[in-house]
Amino acid sequence: MAADEREATAAMIAERARLNRGFMDYVPHNRALGIEVIELVAAGATMRLPYDPRLIGDPESGALHGGALSALMDAACGAAVFMALPSPLPIATLDLRIDYLRRSAPGAAIVAEARCYKVTRSVAFVRGIAYHEDREAPIAAGTASFMLSTSTGRAG
Repeated sequence: MAADEREATAAMIAERARLNRGFMDYVPHNRALGIEVIELVAAGATMRLPYDPRLIGDPESGALHGGALSALMDAACGAAVFMALPSPLPIATLDLRIDYLRRSAPGAAIVAEARCYKVTRSVAFVRGIAYHEDREAPIAAGTASFMLSTSTGRAG
């Protein structure tokens, strides 16, 4: 890749990341949960859900509720799709499947990493994992598909 192409690609990724961070701030549910953007790269996103006692799903263990983890995974997967698109388009979650592998640890933040591995004319496909500090010991693994909107506002 020539230097000009690398600069253009880097500029596009930086602009997409800026837009994505703004979108995260705009989504009230993500804000209410405290989801933070850690990193946005080409076709990838890393986000963090801080531990919050209000989000506990199992009072005995202190594990966070699965719904909060689902929201984190959905946000990370959607951001990965947005970072994979050649130009910004509205997207909507079509399917999100999460395999819960173990309970979250009480008091620990959860990190979600997502990678968009395929974009077609009307659908994008993503894989992701959620973990505490060790990505080799995931709490959950997921796959998702997102509908891509065309310039007319309808799926292609």
